[in-house]
Amino acid sequence: MKKLVLFGIGDLAEIARFYFENDADYEVAAFTVDKEYKKTNTFLGLPVYDFASIEQKFPPDEYEMFIAMAYTHLNEIREDKFKEAKKKGYTLASYISSHMTCWIDKKDIGENCFILEDNTIQPFVRIGNNTMLWSGNHIGHHAEIGNNVFITSHVVLSGRTKVGDNSFIGVNATINDHVEIAPKCVIGSGALITKNTEEGCVYKSSYTEKYKKTSEEIRYFKG
Repeated sequence: MKKLVLFGIGDLAEIARFYFENDADYEVAAFTVDKEYKKTNTFLGLPVYDFASIEQKFPPDEYEMFIAMAYTHLNEIREDKFKEAKKKGYTLASYISSHMTCWIDKKDIGENCFILEDNTIQPFVRIGNNTMLWSGNHIGHHAEIGNNVFITSHVVLSGRTKVGDNSFIGVNATINDHVEIAPKCVIGSGALITKNTEEGCVYKSSYTEKYKKTSEEIRYFKG
């Protein structure tokens, strides 16, 4: 079993521990956070250590690390911790679910990636470092996903799409084939993107409006 230290003590860290220990060849030894966020000495029954000196307790030649953080500030905080962990000498582990369809080699997936169940990754896809794909996405052939990206669930990236660094794609978004998502874009839930986007922009779909009648008034509505 490989030994792993998880950065973070939130929900994503708890989820990461579950997946790494139940569907990968890893045993989590401890958690680590920055000193100012270390409000407890234990989390999920394991010790929590100060990140500033973590390599003294868990040397990088014996332990790997995973940065278990979400998409705050367009993934930039996770990116900063990724870089700091690399400077300390750690190998950043990736979790790739065994319950997915993947037609690419692991060498085409970067470090500190988190790819959950029911993703379909077609041939010739490339995925950068520190990128997360939640469950149930379709990643079309020849797609290129950059570094520090967060893709939620039930997203469709069609063939030969590109997703720039530090972008976020919300639930049920659809990206048409050959479309490029520029760096630092936010694609809202349910959005349909048919043209290349501009860097640092937000693209959202319209909200579903409340119907004029109540649910009681349409109980027996038959269409």
